[in-house]
Amino acid sequence: MKFLMYLSDACIPILLFIILSHAFMQKTKVYGAFLEGAKDGFKTVISIMPTLVGLMCAVGVLRASGFLDDAAKWIGMVIPEQIFPSELVPVAIIKMFSSSAATGLVLDIFREYGPDSMFGKIVSIMGSCTETIFYTMSVYFMAVKVRKTRWTLPGALCATAAGLAASVVLGKMI
Repeated sequence: MKFLMYLSDACIPILLFIILSHAFMQKTKVYGAFLEGAKDGFKTVISIMPTLVGLMCAVGVLRASGFLDDAAKWIGMVIPEQIFPSELVPVAIIKMFSSSAATGLVLDIFREYGPDSMFGKIVSIMGSCTETIFYTMSVYFMAVKVRKTRWTLPGALCATAAGLAASVVLGKMI
């Protein structure tokens, strides 16, 4: 076990040494290449900043307006509690937009029900089984200038539904 701990601590320095050694053998100007990459990174951040601000504002409005609580009640009337608990609907909705906002809701569930409760286990698994669909699509598609998303959104929604179902099944089994 100690060997694995040592190896995990050494992975990044070893990887950096290998990259720098390869660059040195190829006679690459490492610092210049780093600066070019950093400049490109800043350009990307500046180009996607309006999208990020818009998404974060939308998530804040959804949380503050009480829409998530109302959506949980509506969905709770349609979907039986045994299939998908209505207490977890806000997390499922917000996770599609923002992982950090969903983490805040997960912490609320941990405070109310406990991390070892069934709800705590389900939302923990849900965090790994689902993706921030709208964030990912808007940021990455905008960065590479994709205009036609075709089947991306329906496919992502199906994958999220499967992840939500799997998290409920697994959370109830544990």
